[in-house]
Amino acid sequence: MRPSPSSSGRWAQSPARFLHVTRPVTVPCLLLGLTVLATGLVWGLCFAPADWQQGETVRIMYLHVPMAWLASAGYVLLALCGVLSFVWRHPLAGVIALEAGPPGAAAAALCLITGSLWGKPGWGTWWVWDARLTSMLVLFFLYVGHILTIRAFDDPMRGQRAAALLALAGVVDLPIIKFSVQWWNTLHQPDSITLTGAPAMSMSMFHPLLVCTLGFTLTGLALLLIRTRAALLERRAQSLALREPPA
Repeated sequence: MRPSPSSSGRWAQSPARFLHVTRPVTVPCLLLGLTVLATGLVWGLCFAPADWQQGETVRIMYLHVPMAWLASAGYVLLALCGVLSFVWRHPLAGVIALEAGPPGAAAAALCLITGSLWGKPGWGTWWVWDARLTSMLVLFFLYVGHILTIRAFDDPMRGQRAAALLALAGVVDLPIIKFSVQWWNTLHQPDSITLTGAPAMSMSMFHPLLVCTLGFTLTGLALLLIRTRAALLERRAQSLALREPPA
């Protein structure tokens, strides 16, 4: 079903509206994110106590946990953009999906790397085919597949629709990542933070972890805004160049 002409006109204004709305907030968001992130990292790496069992290696969580959160949240964003792009053909959704893939893949990769570093002292190996680790590896491959698919077609709309289907199909991996430690007997420790109960860690460790997660989230949001704005401005410049009459 095609949108009506008036609807198409509103959709056509979405990139311009996005540029207008995000212009005054992008830099403040980045500066605030970097400030909060620096505060959280210094707090967690230098002043928070070590764990009585894991010792100093527990400080890896101040990077590992935020990367796991960003990787999962980023894929939810890809799925939402997939719905908007596949069902309503929203022009802005495809651009956001195009620019959100690489940062999400980087977050998933950092989650896997820091998880290996954190697990080596306790497990005695860099990698095990644990349910949580394996499902996170699948998420990384889903990101890579999305990045390649959305750029694989000469027609951008075909690439966006194909990538949207992949993003929607891959959403099933997110609950597996979340609940794998409850569904299977795994080496990965149970979740220390849940929405239904108190954190299973000292508040002196939980508070800097919360600040780090907030800092990484704000910084990641700012970087996504920067990437999306740059892509839209590049497309606008190309469109204007095509309209100019030859000299």
